[in-house]
Amino acid sequence: MTAEQKQKVPWFDPAPPTADQCVNSRLIDRFAAETPDKVFIRFETGETWTWAETRLRAMETAAALQARGVKKGDIVAAWAPNGPALLRAWFGANYAGAALAPLNTSFRGKLLEHAIRTSTASLFIVHPELVERLDGLSLGGVKRVILTGAPTDGAALPSVEWEGPEALVADASTYQRVESDPWDCPVIIFTSGTTGPSKAVITSYVQEWTTAAVTYGYMRTEDRMLVNLPMFHVGGIAAITAAVQCGGSVALFDAFDTRRFWDLVRETESTVCSGLIGALTTFLTKEPVRPNDADNPLRMVTLAPITEETAPLARRFGFDYLSGFNMTEASGPLICAVNDTVLRSCGRVREGMEARVVDDHDNEVPHGEIGELILRSDHPWVLTPGYLGNPEATAEAWRNGWFHTGDLMRRDEAGSFYFVDRKKDAIRRRGENMSSLEIELEVLAHPDVREAAAYGVDMHGGEQEVMVCVAPVPGAKIDPRTLVEWLIPRMTHFMVPRFIRVEAELPKTPTNKIQKVELRKEGVTADTFDREAAGLTVKRHKLSTA
Repeated sequence: MTAEQKQKVPWFDPAPPTADQCVNSRLIDRFAAETPDKVFIRFETGETWTWAETRLRAMETAAALQARGVKKGDIVAAWAPNGPALLRAWFGANYAGAALAPLNTSFRGKLLEHAIRTSTASLFIVHPELVERLDGLSLGGVKRVILTGAPTDGAALPSVEWEGPEALVADASTYQRVESDPWDCPVIIFTSGTTGPSKAVITSYVQEWTTAAVTYGYMRTEDRMLVNLPMFHVGGIAAITAAVQCGGSVALFDAFDTRRFWDLVRETESTVCSGLIGALTTFLTKEPVRPNDADNPLRMVTLAPITEETAPLARRFGFDYLSGFNMTEASGPLICAVNDTVLRSCGRVREGMEARVVDDHDNEVPHGEIGELILRSDHPWVLTPGYLGNPEATAEAWRNGWFHTGDLMRRDEAGSFYFVDRKKDAIRRRGENMSSLEIELEVLAHPDVREAAAYGVDMHGGEQEVMVCVAPVPGAKIDPRTLVEWLIPRMTHFMVPRFIRVEAELPKTPTNKIQKVELRKEGVTADTFDREAAGLTVKRHKLSTA
């Protein structure tokens, strides 16, 4: 792809950033000096920190961590919701030259044990209400646990040395300055685990700076970013980083709430938002229309994907939007134009990146054909160097000098990319490859369906059948037979689901990604509707010969 075909992002300079431009401690120092009394962050409780207070808290925590042996290059694990303790842990670790590994607050059992062990952390910061989940687990290399609040009565405290929240604060004057470089790691982010065990993605300051500068770089000093994605997700980290980059402000909440979303936008005077990912756009669209919908301060939102609902929703509430493609391991490699209306488009490859669509042997496929998206960057440290403690996965992803995303895409003649599916989510039935996303979009078009997940279930003989799990909109009931009959004239015959399962809610990660891996494990349950058993057959329409 030529330079002229690449998407230019007006607010982004692809040249490598300096340490002063991308290292968190240096940026916080700068804005604490330039605008000490400006509010940097407003928490869900209403508590606020100015830039000067943010710097002080970061130094207090860095001093406390240093007193407990944390040094440059170490990793500090943290397991807590979005809030003051987690932000203090992140910035404190960075001031000490360490990286923070925030763990998914939904983790339990073996998955939690795996994450703790993979993090390699010797110091673990934990919310007190999560302590009981540690009972009976191996804590890997953890030697000390610091609780972010008072332990609950009767809690089975870890057998390792532990301390209360006072251990996160020390005299800031005892802090020993540590200088970090652009290629140093500020945060280890675990993948969502929607298709398998979570992997620990190693990042750099350059990568996080680039992700924020591409995806949220439209943010200005006077803006306030509403962050409702968790800080163990790249979207939460990058959105806060965007505010740190420009000296802006953040309103930090623990999770997305459909019914309170617009009230929070108005209450916090948020002008930009960290993201309406996946079904969140659908949730807002299906909320009742109010006469004051457009009376809000929101001017720009990052969202994905672009669907039939996107432009009407933006007009209804009066905001602009940006879309594209990103993943924890990358840094906004594909980007759309503002207010793009091309359905399912991920845009074009941006300046500073290269992208190809290839077959299983890394040979580029013709335009219009489906293959895996692979990436590489013009500059170092923009993509992840690999997965912590998992050299096999690192080698598998970094083949032939390119990073393999695991995402199936197609590219048109104009250079625009279109997401098809996760490679592991693609369904193959009787020789036909199907996109679970395309099936879901058809199912979601039904007015009674709020959520849908399409996936393949294995049958005898190595075949797969299409199964869809759906959840209804509030007050509605879904009759599986009626839904299938509604779908038959709208879908290609081989994509019509054989199995329909109805649940009140679909299992999701805290970033609202549906956990298909959990649904696949459950397979065809006793309450699943079977189209074939019900006598609903679907056949290819045979055309007469001319």
